[in-house]
Amino acid sequence: MDAYDDILRDGFDEYRAFVNPLIAQRAKLAREPIRVVRAEGGLLVDSEGLVIEDFHGTQAFGHRNPAVARAVRAFLDSDAPSWYPSRVNPFAGRLARRLCERTGHYDNVFFGCTGSDAVEASLKLARALTRKPVLVGLAGAYHGCSYGSVSFMAEGYLRDPFVPLLQGATSIPFGDVDALARVLAGGDVAAVLVEPIQGEGGVRELPPPFVEALCDLTAKHGALLIADEVQTGIGRSGRGFLATEAWPRRPDVVLMAKQLGGGLLPLSAMMTKRDLFVRAYGREFAAGESHNNTMGYNALSMVAGLAALDLITGELIEYIRRTGVYLRERLEAALGSSPLFREVRGAGLMLGVQLNPPDHPWLSFEHFGFPDLAHQSVASPLVCHRLYRRGFFCFTCGHDWRIFRLQPRFDIPRETLDRFVDATAEAFAYVEGLT
Repeated sequence: MDAYDDILRDGFDEYRAFVNPLIAQRAKLAREPIRVVRAEGGLLVDSEGLVIEDFHGTQAFGHRNPAVARAVRAFLDSDAPSWYPSRVNPFAGRLARRLCERTGHYDNVFFGCTGSDAVEASLKLARALTRKPVLVGLAGAYHGCSYGSVSFMAEGYLRDPFVPLLQGATSIPFGDVDALARVLAGGDVAAVLVEPIQGEGGVRELPPPFVEALCDLTAKHGALLIADEVQTGIGRSGRGFLATEAWPRRPDVVLMAKQLGGGLLPLSAMMTKRDLFVRAYGREFAAGESHNNTMGYNALSMVAGLAALDLITGELIEYIRRTGVYLRERLEAALGSSPLFREVRGAGLMLGVQLNPPDHPWLSFEHFGFPDLAHQSVASPLVCHRLYRRGFFCFTCGHDWRIFRLQPRFDIPRETLDRFVDATAEAFAYVEGLT
């Protein structure tokens, strides 16, 4: 680590000065653990020696997972090229085959670097295939920060500065079957884009009646059903490799990212059927490259993805399911008597804890000098602030500040979860004491 001592000493301040002062200021005000200097045993350690359990969701295998790191290191020690000028990359071919075999349904993969890349690929596929103008999302959605993704974002600071947005993009109320039927009845919808469990929207799972209607009506009206599994996929829901495996019909397109690169390399994937891809882009000889990105097919990321797939066993997915049930029950038992507690929601190791707003006139962002946030609850940020001090990095949902999201590493021990529940109960008691 000596080679990076100067970066770990000065780089945090340089980030504030030269990258994004607004993020740096927010993190400092929230007292988030910023000065993280090393990863150890899948955990983080800051400059004061605080050991941090990351519940943010991107590091499903723990920080710097040794199996993924070994695979990346072995590739760098080889003489294999990472980028192929023809774009025909054998490492991409191998990872695509493995992903298709793992899902047992899809047989075509587009690779990108981020979830937003995968979303953009799916929207363009839908338009190219159907030649229809309308793209439908759900209220409360979060699909990334590119223009197509932002067009389905909930209204607010993450969306409003960028209008006008993608022409033809529209949203319907979450879980509203009648609204879905109405928008599809027009016959001009290219695709419906959904998250099986909304993350930033408040860890909201699609209601089963809506899923049934979604699967039936999109097929009936010739619209692609796109499932954004960037957060729920690759085992996190505990319901299979993908959360949508048990849906009445498999989505036409499924999107993955985050943990797909093993936590070390940026990697995303859009999976579909080869027939759909060829019909969309096969009308003209050169159209196969009409949607592309330069570094999405780099071999180094593919190697990390292959190593990550090796870690996702059936036994691990079952552990995720059982551990999610355990964590939910422990939280409900420990917090159930608190006036702040509303419910635990979600599935597997994608859970959210909803709080009731504190009943006190000065416990508000407006009182703290942030009138633009007067409509948001201070409840979840206050609890997360307390949890940071106990070494647990949790995250308030971006569209609903009453809820904090829990997406820990897949192999997190139950003893650690017990400590987390105790810390959460203490944080609730502290906030209650403020009222």
